[in-house]
Amino acid sequence: MLHLGNVKKERRNPNDPARFIGKIAVTEDGEAAKIHNYLDTDKIGQESLYDGMYAVTTDLLDDDVKDILKASEGRWEIEECFRIMKTDFEARPVFLHDDVRIKAHFLICFLSLVIYRYLERELEHVFTCETILDKLKTINFADIQAQGFIPLYTRDRLTDALHEICGFDTDFKFITKSHMKTIQKKSKGRK
Repeated sequence: MLHLGNVKKERRNPNDPARFIGKIAVTEDGEAAKIHNYLDTDKIGQESLYDGMYAVTTDLLDDDVKDILKASEGRWEIEECFRIMKTDFEARPVFLHDDVRIKAHFLICFLSLVIYRYLERELEHVFTCETILDKLKTINFADIQAQGFIPLYTRDRLTDALHEICGFDTDFKFITKSHMKTIQKKSKGRK
């Protein structure tokens, strides 16, 4: 930046590395001179005192500092939820105008996240979000006319763990219609 002379005139971003570049426009005698840019080592030294520290800004002036810090500690989990919704769930803004549809869309997104978080916890955080979602997308069955179902997915460690959590197996070579009805009832909480 210094060698190329690409020094910004205004430094609006507090994290911009250009903030460490100083300007001198006068000689040591105080006479006007050509602008000279230099690396401001004093400023670098001052900022290095805060390396490794994290500042929290809040408008909750009446709240206890411990409560504010506790709430801030969990912020990464909220940010991770938004990241999961946008990337892994591929949930993008939907332009809906009807309040009922907006609420329904929000409910579907929220329930998807709750179910995922439940699975993640039950799977003891062993698998990544992407792995879990990719596997769930592959779990499918072929309907054999009036006889039953054949699983179209490959059994692995994750499917075994999912079966254990759900309390039923679907990775048999053949699942009869009556057995599938039992699995469906069990998945709905009925016996």
